[in-house]
Amino acid sequence: MPNFELSEDHQDLVDTVREFADEVVAPVSAKHDEEHSFPYEVVSQMADMGLFGLPFPEESGGMGGDYFALSLALEQIARVDQSVAITLEAGVSLGAMPIHRFGTDAQKQEWLPLLASGKALAGFGLTESEAGSDAGGTKTTAKLVDGDNGSEWVINGSKEFITNSGTDITKLVTVTAVTGQSEREDGSVKKEISTLLVPTNTQGFKAEKAYNKVGWNASDTHPLTLNDVHVPEENLLGERGRGYANFLSILDEGRIAIAALATGAAQGCVEQAVRYAKERHAFGTNIGSYQAIQFKIARMHARAHTARLAYYDAAARMLAGKPFKTQAAMAKMIAGEAAMDNARDATQVFGGYGFINEFVVARHYRDSKILEVGEGTTEVQLMLIARDLGL
Repeated sequence: MPNFELSEDHQDLVDTVREFADEVVAPVSAKHDEEHSFPYEVVSQMADMGLFGLPFPEESGGMGGDYFALSLALEQIARVDQSVAITLEAGVSLGAMPIHRFGTDAQKQEWLPLLASGKALAGFGLTESEAGSDAGGTKTTAKLVDGDNGSEWVINGSKEFITNSGTDITKLVTVTAVTGQSEREDGSVKKEISTLLVPTNTQGFKAEKAYNKVGWNASDTHPLTLNDVHVPEENLLGERGRGYANFLSILDEGRIAIAALATGAAQGCVEQAVRYAKERHAFGTNIGSYQAIQFKIARMHARAHTARLAYYDAAARMLAGKPFKTQAAMAKMIAGEAAMDNARDATQVFGGYGFINEFVVARHYRDSKILEVGEGTTEVQLMLIARDLGL
């Protein structure tokens, strides 16, 4: 029979990160959310704990763990603060992981130890105003030209909604760009999309004013402008023309991590609702004694449990070297919807206090919506699942 019990090492990690989340992250969460400020002091402590290096080998400066370990850490942090959790998730799975998966030895040696240490962050610039789920809409271009120091790429374009792209410790953004095109048999044009490493101190690279978001207010998110940005030819990441295909594989893994984050959000709502239902009195008794509240919280608990099983299954398949694309899509969809539904129900349990931002359930209510949109919308997940069914 399948065994869903955690190993001793994984359980120790869960206990350690849970304590950190409750004692370090939670007390400053409302402050950073209200101020829309990046939690540098929290990120620094996560770096000291080695969380940014969890899935990377020790020779690359990592902790020698696996992707499941990262997911477990994300779940515990997201219980109390999704902004901090997405900072970790994006820094690892979108920032460092593409270099780990597709980088040359020189690129890995230059960037991975720095990113795995958590002392620096990287972002991934895929989305544009007309390109996200539809990569064919990519308009950012990169042309290979002769420069003073050899061949170099000249990049022009813009990106939208890029996480970890404008902090004081952001050192790198990987961008997708059209590096050529070819004609299909039917006469249509096929774009050649590649990925390029762009250090943030490169002339012409600019992180524009941060977005004023509905949620994830302590997460760093900017539009980017690239105006005649010159990078060396060797900054090509992976094979030319395989940039989008490679990133899709990164997204498959990332959906497991996002599912874990969403599961943490759903679980956090359960824990908050249980606590409040025991404390809040109405009509002479605590509201947790009323069946209407009991059933609401019981359903919340079932959603979080189901979401956890879904991402555990997807992670197990990935680590076993088995196909996991569909399972990752299902986990992401199930967990994202669980987070949103649980946030709504927890807010209802809290009544008027659920509408006050200093309460974590209110922040979960605002934060959770993006879990049905970011890193692949619910509709994209449904498309992937249906495609696997042969539809």
